[in-house]
Amino acid sequence: MSETTETADRMPLGDTSPLSARERSVLDRITADSVVALTRALVDVPSVNPGGTEAGTVAVLARAAADAGCTVDTHEVATDRPNLVATLPGGDGPGLMFLGHSDVVPPGPGWTADPFVSRVVADRIIGRGATDMKGGLAAIIVAAGALAGENLSGPVQLVCTVDEEEHGLGVRDFVGRGRSGEFAGCVVAEPTDLDTVIACRGASYIEIEIRGRAAHSGRPADGRNAINAAARIIEIIRADHDAMQSDLDPLLGAGTWNIGTISGGQGISAVAPNASIGIDRRLMPDEDAEEIAARLRARVAADGIDTDGIEVDISVTMSMPGFRTDRRHGLVLSAVDSVTAAGGSSAIGGWTAACDGGFVNRDLGIPCIVLGPGDINNQAHQPDESVLIDDLLIAARAYALLALRMLG
Repeated sequence: MSETTETADRMPLGDTSPLSARERSVLDRITADSVVALTRALVDVPSVNPGGTEAGTVAVLARAAADAGCTVDTHEVATDRPNLVATLPGGDGPGLMFLGHSDVVPPGPGWTADPFVSRVVADRIIGRGATDMKGGLAAIIVAAGALAGENLSGPVQLVCTVDEEEHGLGVRDFVGRGRSGEFAGCVVAEPTDLDTVIACRGASYIEIEIRGRAAHSGRPADGRNAINAAARIIEIIRADHDAMQSDLDPLLGAGTWNIGTISGGQGISAVAPNASIGIDRRLMPDEDAEEIAARLRARVAADGIDTDGIEVDISVTMSMPGFRTDRRHGLVLSAVDSVTAAGGSSAIGGWTAACDGGFVNRDLGIPCIVLGPGDINNQAHQPDESVLIDDLLIAARAYALLALRMLG
């Protein structure tokens, strides 16, 4: 579900203080070769959604996590679609969670070589999922391996879900099982160009079915035109979208409506007895899709659209919550500092997309940020998708430093 990154009120807050001897020792264990090798191994196993399975990619990830010193648990959400939880043990204190997904979108046309045979060209790894988000997964595991044996106050845990790109089956299953411990924060390793995203919009799909009555087009009054009713509903939606744009959040803008699909009627010479509308409604962190649908139903009734032979059904068929974390939270400040100390730079911003972190924040009460290697605007979901090797290395180093600074 990840799409466009936008940042506002950008405030680099990096720590320029020298690394401690312990931090330098951990970073010395992280090499570009290790993160490149794991990224390529993950890319080379297709996990296309829809139309495939994530099991092969998860098996590669599970072996790498075990080799890094993690305990590994998998649970099949659906056939050959396993969630993975890999935990680097620590003390009894709150841990640090990392969140990612194993599925990738279909490759589509325009590739100059096989999208599932990774290749290194100059300073980049090319292959489907290199940016979104197998590079981020690899960076987490390499960081965990570097932390093995350190005396951390709590565990470092990777949660890797299936079906993020479609319906969120994996994360819904994960949060439905409840907390497995206390966590000081969650880092969603989606590609942000290593910026620290503290707020994300949510997403929802709202589908509207309209039923009327067919009649000969020469006598339209004998029927009830469902397409005419759909047009009136679309005007309500358009006006609400425009009204929301007058009050913009500095990080997230505003909620949006988008009419993505429309169909109806049985022929030009007949009054349309049916119509269907498919809508994408982007959510602000404090919005609920069911409440939005209820308000739309009430407005349809108030305007008399669902009377005199017209019936309207409005249903929410998918919903992902947004989230917001205070920019002064220790997770945020430590993340920005860690990226800077790892050799990169990070600005605080917001994401107009949606991601699995909203479920972790809403349902488990864990503060979340999004921070990962790769360029979501110019690489994710595109032909010849690629990720900078330097960004992978910085991400692995930053994740390790963040864990040390929060759990050390």
